[in-house]
Amino acid sequence: MLTIKPATVRSWSMLGSRGTFGITLLDLAEHHPEVVALSGDLCKSSGLDRFAVSYPDRFFNAGIAEQNMVGVAAGLAAGGCIPFVTSFANFLTFRAAEQVRLNLGYMQQNVKLVGLASGLATGMFGATHHGIEDLAAMRAVSNITILSPADCTATVKMTEAALNHCGPVYLRLTGNMRAPIVYKEDFVLKIGRANILREGKAVGIVATGSMVHVALQAADLLAEKGISARVVDMHTIKPLDYAVLDEMSDIPLLVTVEEHSETGGLGSAVAEYLADKTHKPVQLIVGIPQGYPHAGDYAWMLEQAGLTATQISDRVLTFMRR
Repeated sequence: MLTIKPATVRSWSMLGSRGTFGITLLDLAEHHPEVVALSGDLCKSSGLDRFAVSYPDRFFNAGIAEQNMVGVAAGLAAGGCIPFVTSFANFLTFRAAEQVRLNLGYMQQNVKLVGLASGLATGMFGATHHGIEDLAAMRAVSNITILSPADCTATVKMTEAALNHCGPVYLRLTGNMRAPIVYKEDFVLKIGRANILREGKAVGIVATGSMVHVALQAADLLAEKGISARVVDMHTIKPLDYAVLDEMSDIPLLVTVEEHSETGGLGSAVAEYLADKTHKPVQLIVGIPQGYPHAGDYAWMLEQAGLTATQISDRVLTFMRR
């Protein structure tokens, strides 16, 4: 396991989640000979260039054939390997949807899917590459654990957690290089157990992935208006931490924030749980509106989707006034 200290946290942040994932898997492979890596012709983009050089017999470039790649990974898993399968999130979850459902959901092969550049991180590549519906697709498949790290430090810990978890996993990587830091030092990570990062009583903000840092900024802006906000890092989308949601039953407003479509993601998962509860907060779902936004710079696209800290805090204030 890589040592988590200030210098390494800063270097991982510079690399971004994909580069950090590659370094982590390279380190884990040294101690776990059963680890293999597969790429859909995205070796460098997956952060696996060093892995491919260090372990040429354990790296497989399946080409632009994601369906076949997932099938090959299932076969490797059946033979005792632990495959980490990498591609852009939308290709891995939609193009290979049938193979994911049958080989991972139904057969429960021990395959780890790594969705690269989820959300709007591919920016100028446009709608064909934006992974904005991947959570909706993966949540609908039974028996798959879904992890969504808030930053690069969390990516390190969740890559190891995925390795140690027996069963199929979808690891959702958001953001780009020079990623904001949420966890400056080591922290306790348990699959299915969310982390409370800030206490508050007026609003509960439940965020995941890249939006955790933004949620903390939004909480600062709300505090300037005299509104205290609890911020939760819901790093596991499936299984969801129901206990942390129950603890917020007395908070007037619950806001879910995600770099994913407003339909089918974290917000939907929370709403589904709260649906039959008689004592619950009002919920506001903040995500990417339905539709396919025009391509552009990543930061610009987040702003167009209403996912900046200022936009989120303003939306919360407007909602509360209503």
